[in-house]
Amino acid sequence: MSEEKNLTAEETPASKEARALNEKAEKTAKKGDAEKEAAPTKTPKAKKGRQMVPEGHVYVTASYNNTLMSFTDLEGHVLAQSSAGGCGFKGSRKATPYAATVTAEKLIEKATPYGIKEVQVFITGVGTGREQAVRGLQAAGLEIKAIFDTTPMPHNGCRKKKARRV
Repeated sequence: MSEEKNLTAEETPASKEARALNEKAEKTAKKGDAEKEAAPTKTPKAKKGRQMVPEGHVYVTASYNNTLMSFTDLEGHVLAQSSAGGCGFKGSRKATPYAATVTAEKLIEKATPYGIKEVQVFITGVGTGREQAVRGLQAAGLEIKAIFDTTPMPHNGCRKKKARRV
C-alpha cells in the first residue's frame, strides 16, 4: 500500500497495468516473429497428374425436367459431370433439346484434360434431350462407338384394377 501512496499522478495503478500488458504483447510479438523466421518454408504440393482416358462411357439421363450427363472411365469412376440446370437453364427450359446440346458441350469441355477420344453412350429416360445430347457429343468431335438405351421398361407392368361391378 505504501507504494500506491508514493505514485505520482502520471503513474496510476491502471496505467501501470496497461504498460505491463503492452510490454508482454511486444515480447510475444517478437517471439512470434522469431518463430516465423526460423520455420522452414513449405513447398507447394505437386498437383496430382490427371490420368489419360482415351475411351470411356457417357451416361445421359434425359427426364421430363432436366438432362444430366456424366463421363466415366471404363471402370465406372466419374471424371466429369454436367447438367442443364448447372449450365444456367431454369424451369421448363432445362428439358429442351437445346439445353441437352449445351450440357454435352460443357461435359466435353470438362473432360478434355483426360484426353477423351471415343465413348460408348448409355441413354436413360424419355425426355426430349435424348437425341440432341448424342448429337452434341458428335459435334464436339468424339467418336461414338456404341449407343445403348438403358431406359427401364416393364415386362408386364402393374396388376390391373379389379373389374367394376355395377
